[in-house]
Order: sequence, then C-alpha cells, then structure tokens
Amino acid sequence: MTELLPPDAAGVARACALLRAGAVVALPTETVYGLAGDARNPQAVTAIYAAKGRPARNPLIVHVGSLAAAEELAVLCAAARTCARTFWPGPLTLVAPLRPGHGLAASVTAGLPDVALRVPAHPLAQRVLAGFGGPLAAPSANPSGRISPTCAAHVMAGLDGRIAAVLDGGACPVGVESTILGFEDGRAVLLRAGGLSAEALARVLGAPPDALRASGPVVTAPGQLASHYAPRAPVRLDVRAPAQDEVWIGFGPGCDGAALSLSERGDLAEAAARLFLVLHEADATGRAIAVAPVPEVGLGVAINDRLRRAAAPRPPAQEA
Repeated sequence: MTELLPPDAAGVARACALLRAGAVVALPTETVYGLAGDARNPQAVTAIYAAKGRPARNPLIVHVGSLAAAEELAVLCAAARTCARTFWPGPLTLVAPLRPGHGLAASVTAGLPDVALRVPAHPLAQRVLAGFGGPLAAPSANPSGRISPTCAAHVMAGLDGRIAAVLDGGACPVGVESTILGFEDGRAVLLRAGGLSAEALARVLGAPPDALRASGPVVTAPGQLASHYAPRAPVRLDVRAPAQDEVWIGFGPGCDGAALSLSERGDLAEAAARLFLVLHEADATGRAIAVAPVPEVGLGVAINDRLRRAAAPRPPAQEA
C-alpha cells in the first residue's frame, strides 16, 4: 500500500528513510508533485520509470538543494550560472553537460551527455533534499502521458499501490512544470515553456524572448514528447462555442456557459495554477473536453504548450 505522509518532521523523516532504502516517494514542489528516487541508485531510477510507465528515452529532471550541489553534477556555462543565481530556487530547470565523476545512474539522462537540474523552492522539497543528502530524480508523479498532479489526491488516484509513499504538501502554487533551458555554445535555448516566463529569462540574459528559439523534434530534455499531460477524453482547443456533448473549460470573461474555468477574471497566473486541477475535474465527467482560447503571452505560452500536448494524437500506449 502507498503511505500518505503528513507534512511534518515525522513525515519528512519517513520520506527520507524510504528514499535511502531505494524506494520512490511523491513530493510536492512549487510546480507539480514529483516522483522522487535516489538519482545515484539505478534500481530506484528504474522503479520511477516502472511506476510511471515512462518511456526509457525520456530523461528525468534531477532535483538538488543548491547551485553548489548542481555544479557537482554538471558543468554550467556563465549564462547558466547567471540564470541559476537569479531564479533558483524556483521553477527553472537547466540542462548542462555532465561533469566527470558525477555519480548519477545512467538511466537518469536516458543515455544523453547532458543532465537536467533544478533547485525546487517548495519548503517540503527542500527539507527532504536536506534530510536525504543527495540528488533526487523526480519527474511528475503521474502515469506517463497523463495529467500532471498538483495535489496529493491526484498522485494517489494515478499511482496508489505503485509507489511507496506520498508526502502531502497541499496544492502546488505554480501548477505547471518548470521551464527548461538548454545552452548551445553558451547561448540559451528554450526547451520547454513552464512556470518561469521567457520574458523573465530574456531580461536577465539581455536578449529578446524570441531569441530563445524552441528546440527541434529530437528529445533532448524532459517534457518534450508531442503527446503528454493528456486526459483520457479527447481535447479540443480555442473553442468559443462548445458542442453539446463537450465539457467546456473557460478562460476570462465571456465564458458564462463554461462548466469550469481556468480563471474567470482572465489571470494567467491563476490559470496556470489551476490548469491540471481543472483538467482532472473535466476528465472525471467522462465527456470530451473543449477549452476556450488562452492568450499566447507570459505564462500563457506554458499553458498553451500543455494544452496542445494534451490535445495531440495519442500513441497506442496512452490510449485506454
């Protein structure tokens, strides 16, 4: 059975003990819940992939407690260090070349020469990292390809009986996964839109947001699969007039007939925080899902990225 751990000293201690024993434990971060395991233990990393049903070609994000801990695992260029000093702890993942002698299990990076690193801001995640004393591989704590979890109940609904424990830290305040930034010859490249806007990154890097061009079709970092974050029901986007058999998710004023809303006042931060919660609620109706237009600016870029992946054609393994 999967244990549900309280967000106190005893719960953190139990989570750390399970992680040291090679088990996997779901932890809250400010973005979504992550399914954590010892990033140095091949069996623990294999257990993460198995619990999620995650393709082995899809690398994992490694969570650490500080910039110094990140630099023990990877070689960060000057631009990466600038971003880390500005935005860590927080919803930013940096992809950088592995440092010789890093000690990570090979399956963490799916055979790639780079590793994705993040310092989470959530106080419970920080307490677990400090108590565990090492790097934790932690993709989102949901079955692969399905809607990401933003509360402990979402994790239990998808993974109960498949993982050791869930540390219940309440709702995740950001609500969408981290922004992933890679580097080509020292130049920043946006690999995945997320909880930190491209505009905020561009200001620190001294470049226009469109200079952080998107990556190509090859998977070089977590969260780049075309179909991902998907409900069981089909999803239709940019819908202003839903069909009779669809459950409509609204955004902003003018969606009075919507059964659910990302943000009635049109607030993108609220919409990001509610995105996966609302998708879970819509999917529970058993009806097809229609989503109102969301502006492609700021956090709207990350929201639309997740919605497009949710609406993408499903590979056979994700159907059913």
